[in-house]
Formats: sequence, structure tokens, C-alpha cells
Amino acid sequence: MKVVIVGGVAGGASAAARLRRLDENAQIIIFERTGYVSYANCGLPYYIGGVIKDKEDLTLQTPESFKERFNIDVRVLSEVTSIDRAAKKVIVRDLSTGKTYEESYDKLILSPGARPVVPDVKGVNSKRIYTLRTVEDTFRIRQAAVDNGVKSAVVIGGGFIGIETAENLKEAGLDVCLIQRSAHVLSQIDDDIASFLNNRIRKAGVDLRLNSPLEGFEETENKIRVLIRDKAPAEADIAILAVGVAPDSDLAKEAGLETGIKGSIAVNDRMQTSDPDIYAVGDAVSITNSVTGKKAVITLAGPANKQGRIAADNIAGTDHRYKGSHAASVLKIFDMTAAFVGINEKTAKAEGIDYGKIIISPASHASYYPGGRVMTAKVLFEKGSGRILGAQIAGFDGVDKRLDVIATAMQAGLMVTDLADLDLAYAPPYASAKDPVNMIGFVAENIAEGKVKQFYYEDLPSLTQNKSVMLLDVRTIEEYRRGHIAGFDNIPVDELRDRIGELDKSKPLYVICQSGLRSYIACRMLSLNGFDCYNFAGGYRLYASMKEAYFDSGCATDCGLNRTK
Repeated sequence: MKVVIVGGVAGGASAAARLRRLDENAQIIIFERTGYVSYANCGLPYYIGGVIKDKEDLTLQTPESFKERFNIDVRVLSEVTSIDRAAKKVIVRDLSTGKTYEESYDKLILSPGARPVVPDVKGVNSKRIYTLRTVEDTFRIRQAAVDNGVKSAVVIGGGFIGIETAENLKEAGLDVCLIQRSAHVLSQIDDDIASFLNNRIRKAGVDLRLNSPLEGFEETENKIRVLIRDKAPAEADIAILAVGVAPDSDLAKEAGLETGIKGSIAVNDRMQTSDPDIYAVGDAVSITNSVTGKKAVITLAGPANKQGRIAADNIAGTDHRYKGSHAASVLKIFDMTAAFVGINEKTAKAEGIDYGKIIISPASHASYYPGGRVMTAKVLFEKGSGRILGAQIAGFDGVDKRLDVIATAMQAGLMVTDLADLDLAYAPPYASAKDPVNMIGFVAENIAEGKVKQFYYEDLPSLTQNKSVMLLDVRTIEEYRRGHIAGFDNIPVDELRDRIGELDKSKPLYVICQSGLRSYIACRMLSLNGFDCYNFAGGYRLYASMKEAYFDSGCATDCGLNRTK
């Protein structure tokens, strides 16, 4: 059997290595149009910033190592230009010589990846503008930004690549401006959790400009000027375009293969295309979103590696199926970590899902052990069934651990209340006896059993104007004085039993504290004394982050909260 693979990196290289482990006699050829067949794609920004110091560390396998260990024929700087499905052959251009030739196949695997989106705006072809996809792109940016002594950069796009590139350019000593068209970075998460990320990026010294759609570029004598709709332009020595990626599916389209959403290559759960002898994997294909059940393009290394393995299994005769993805992701933002899995509120609303949400702000480990830091975790669940729809966490230590537990729970089909029963590892330097994941389950149980009712950030505008409700802040006097929401009276939780007569039992009572724990305790106390009580999800910590991220920066209107102190 002869298997030709178009494209290396995660999907193609994984498929090749797996296939060799299953079939010692197969002839395997990889065509890769760049000069590198298997490299740490996700590590590229960190070479720019100097975290990864040796460029050789970016290369996971070379053509020579593939040949030596796996007996695989790897041909770099070789671009497959067309597929002849009837004759079962591909046309290849040797980019080093310009010559073309044919190569036959029994089975073909397409792993072309995704290409950076380059918007059709004026000035976009300037030599001062870069994109980041390949190792060669990384070297060019590193050469310009570090070795040539560039002093400033504008990064357009606040997704994974944009944030990581902005961080690493800043760490390399450049003045960095990050431009994002929407109100917050990372479109995969909601504005409340994203507020922590916006704030951290600004505190690191990055000039973060939100609600700033790109209109074009202009070159000055020695700068690039980035034009922003209805706002002052940003100017720097270089610009990095990171506004998104699109499936690199032209080869498949020209071969007449069926395509799906966003022009992706359509595949079944064996990773077969509409031609049973052609498979496709990685960023160019559409797969099933495990939460919505609909097709999606998920450009992550983890799914690409699994898909390459499954394609190889099926070619070798093992019937393995790809079950879809929850798109679990994690991202470093200076010393902060953001992680998310599943869908966000915007998607839940668009899908018509009747959902609930839990927001807590626990410490990363036992509070009495030094070094613990607070994280904010948000979980969406389907009302009625309790199915976990997604999770978002922003914090420092232990964020990735909690996200992975929730992602595993989703994969296993656990309900949100089942999180309370998980038996998780505990020692004071690593966790609390009641782990944050367990705490989410406890809150879910309380909601399901009617022991707690919640209110949210978006409810504040109407509540602060409503004279028929009572608003109560149960933090200490000192905390209240440092900052509070106008309209909320202060009775510390430890004084509440003695001062309960100051409250009007005929009015609904909305209670807030710093993280949501003391206000929950207050609500239980009040509910057992006949009050109709609601606990603020996320606490004042979340409110303060939202205010700093959006209102104080002038990025959005204050939603009626102009009475906030």
C-alpha cells in the first residue's frame, strides 16, 4: 500500500507516524511545502519573545529523523498543486527547482492546515506587515522585531495568535499596541470572564484598543500606520496581522471534494472525504461540535493529532471513529491563564438552549497555605437536564487543572451536579479539600434544590433603579469603603443576625460580597428567616473587573450603572 500525505505538522505527521506503527510495509510519502515537516506550531510566538531560545527546539522531527526512525519519505519544499482522483495521483512542484512531477497513491491524506486571513483593505501588502503561520514566518518576525532593533509593533487581532504574539513582543522589549474589533479579547469566552484578560493585558503595558475595526494601512517614511474606523490611527515600526484563519481547502475544492462550513473539507467520523480513498485531517476540516451536535471548524493541535491517528487507523484496517470535540483550550496571558471548553453564552442563545450559569471565585489552593491566588470560574449548564455546556476560567495557578476536569466530565456525560461528587486529589499546596470543581457542583445542587437563587451582572442596571427591592453588601466596612455599587447598603455578614430587623421582609433582597461565598451564607441565613433572597454570582470582584475593563476605559456605555462609586 502506498499512502501520500499532503502537509505535515500536527495532523499529517501524526498520521504518518501512526500508520508506520501499524504497517511496517506501507510506502509513506509526506509532501510539505514549507521547509519544516513537524514543528511546534503553538510555540512559534515564544521563539519571537525569546522564551524558546534555540530555533532548533521548534523542530520536533526532520526529514532525516523521520526516515531514520520511521522509514518515511519526507519531501519538504514540495507543493502538491493538484489531485487527479481518477488516476489516483498528485502533481507536485519542487519549490527549490521549479520542476513538477507526478506521484501515485493508493490512499491520500490531506493535512493542509489553515491560512491566515488577510483582509481586503488598502495598504495590506506593505512589507512592514507580517502574518504568523510557519516557522519561516517566525524567523522573519524575530529578525525584524528583535535582531533588527525594531522598537514598536501593532498587533491586529485579539485571538490566540494575536495575544501570544503581543505578549512575546512586549516581553522582548517592544512597545506594543493590540487592536481588537470587538469589546474584548478571545471571542470564545464571555465578556465577564474576558474582563480579567483585558485588564491583565493593559497592566502589562500593552496599549489594548477595543471596539476598533481595522480599515487599512498607510506607510510613512519609516513607520506603518494602522487605520481604525472612527478612531485615531495606531503607528509602529511593524504590524502583525492576526485576525483569524481560514481552512486551506483550495486543493480539495479543485479536486471536486465535498466542502462544508467556511469552505472546510467535509469528512465523516473516519476522517474520509467524499472520495473514500482520500482522508483529511486538521485545521482544514469540519468536525462535529460535541455540545451543539453541529459541524464546526476547530483549529486546535489536540484534535488535529487525534484526527491524524484515526485516519491512519482506518487506512490500516482498524475501524476507529472521531467523536467530535468540545474544543478545550488554554492560553497564557503574561502571568495569567485563561482556559475554556464547550460553548459560551452567545452560542447558547443562538442555539436556543435554555441555560443556567454558575460563577464562583475560589482560591487555587487552601487559603492558609502561602501563595494561593483567586480564579474566577464560570460554568454553563442546560436547565432541566443539567448537561454541562461549557466552562471558562481566568486566574493563575491551577486553572488548567480545573478546566481539564470539567472537560473530562463533559466527555464522560456527567451532569453539572455530578461535579460535587468527584473525588479529586487534595493537599494544601495544590488544592482545597472542597476543590473549585466540587464547589461548582455544590452550587449546582443548591440551585437545583432551591436552596439558592442567583442574580447576575446584567441584572444590576434594573435593580439599582428599583425602589421595590433591597440591595445589601455583606462585606466588611473596610471593603465597602474601598469600593461598592451605589444603592447597596452595608451590613457585614457577621453582624447580620443582630441587625436583621433593619431589613424589610416584604421586599426581595439582593445580596453581594467579594466572591459570592459570604453572600451565599447571608442568603441562607435570611431565607431561613423568611426573606426572598438572591445571591450575586461572581461577587464584587467580578463587578469591579467588568467596570475596569469596559467602563473606565471608555470602551462601552455603562449600562445605566452611572451611580457606581
